Amino acid sequence: MLPLSAELVTWLPWLYAAAAVPVALWPTRLAASLWFPGRLAAMAGLALLVAALLQAGLDDQPADRLGLAMASLISLLALVIVEFSARYLQGEPGQRRYLLALLGTLAAVALVVVSADLYWLVAAWIASSLCLHQLLTFYRERPMALVVAHKKFLASRLADICLILASVLLARAAGGSELAQILDQVTLRLEAGALGWDLHLAAVLLVLAVILKSAQLPVHGWLIQVMEAPTPVSALLHAGLVNLGGFVLLRFAPLLSAAPVAQTLLVVVGGLTAVLAALVMMTRISIKVRLAWSTCAQMGFMLLECGLGLYELALVHLLAHSLYKAHAFLTSGETVLQVRHQALQPQRPAPGLLSLLLGLAIAGLAMALLGQAWHYAVPAHALPLEALAILAVGLAPWCLRRSQPVYAALMLVALLGLYLLWHLAASWILAPGGASAAAPLHLSLLALALFLVLYLLQAWIVARPHSALARHLYPAAFAGFFLDEHFTRLTFRLWPVRPPQGNVAATGERP
Repeated sequence: MLPLSAELVTWLPWLYAAAAVPVALWPTRLAASLWFPGRLAAMAGLALLVAALLQAGLDDQPADRLGLAMASLISLLALVIVEFSARYLQGEPGQRRYLLALLGTLAAVALVVVSADLYWLVAAWIASSLCLHQLLTFYRERPMALVVAHKKFLASRLADICLILASVLLARAAGGSELAQILDQVTLRLEAGALGWDLHLAAVLLVLAVILKSAQLPVHGWLIQVMEAPTPVSALLHAGLVNLGGFVLLRFAPLLSAAPVAQTLLVVVGGLTAVLAALVMMTRISIKVRLAWSTCAQMGFMLLECGLGLYELALVHLLAHSLYKAHAFLTSGETVLQVRHQALQPQRPAPGLLSLLLGLAIAGLAMALLGQAWHYAVPAHALPLEALAILAVGLAPWCLRRSQPVYAALMLVALLGLYLLWHLAASWILAPGGASAAAPLHLSLLALALFLVLYLLQAWIVARPHSALARHLYPAAFAGFFLDEHFTRLTFRLWPVRPPQGNVAATGERP
């Protein structure tokens, strides 16, 4: 169980699970009000989190702040997605099956974030994937939906195996499955001077599980292709389920900070995924496919941040990305209207290469000055140099608005101020165990090189779209660098998927 001050939040997964009982027993003649138990559970879950936060604020005992923050995010997303789903699926058959799978997914995800026992966390991790599989195959007559869900199923089972092995090693080393007990054992090992082979191996297996769960290269294809599911399922997947890997890494931050092999794996895989996915995203036209590649890249950035020990930045990234991606998917239907509005605006010329480099230099100078000012103002919460470099690359485009310099300067100051507030909040949520830890120098240099290469490549392509580099890079990027084809062939060879029976009957072919 979590500490007493967060006791209310432990009821959240059981609240969603309990709502599935009346949904399963709901009379057929009252199908128009089938969504009532789901709506009630979503509203009750948000009210429960408000009460838990108030209790945590008034109680003197320490609370699981990370669990409370993630549970608050889940409750908010649950309320929005349940309500959106009820309107989106109006008139569709199979709504009872959809709602049962949705409530099961929400209950499992909530149990992952509030559980204080590693075995419960692993069980909920697996259950969330199995329930999501039912949502991804909601339209069972669509062959592509079955093929992609099958690929995702296999990748998730590999992740489950890695996580189960890691949990066995961790529980064996600590003599129990309580998360607090495991992290205490990590601290004792570090004080003794050696983490031990078992905890090192557990950290590597944990990272492998997260890589597979977060759709990193080369097993990313299912996330890009899973567009046959209803839009609210895409919002739930990209805003919630994929982010579970980042949450697990934050839970075990002290272990990761002491395992160089695991850190290297996160930086290399996450950094390469972020760079390649960001380049592929530039070639896509479909808004949902662009958002899917964006999620792949963002998850890569998040894993890289965890590998560098920038846990506050990773938490800010996780929360912000979840809210942004849920909004982006749920409003993707308005894209045509937005394009029509943009067509009425005068076209601005693409920025030149010199302007893009100047923007990066200005952003870097601004972050350097901010780092010095922040060091003198709040010495207890120093900003790591790696975080400042990442922010400089991310904020460089704001320095390019030459026609609106005042607006650009105000927006840059506002964004920096907002990030600093979020950084302080993240430090408070993660303290003391999840505070940023210094990464090895070679990993910091590698991450910096990846960010610079990505920015320079994108700057060259934007400034010179008809150059030889752009013309040679475009076909490979448009094909996703041919990384998913090998994994797809392997999955079909190991475990073929059967086509839907309706299509077999229609074509006269046999599976």
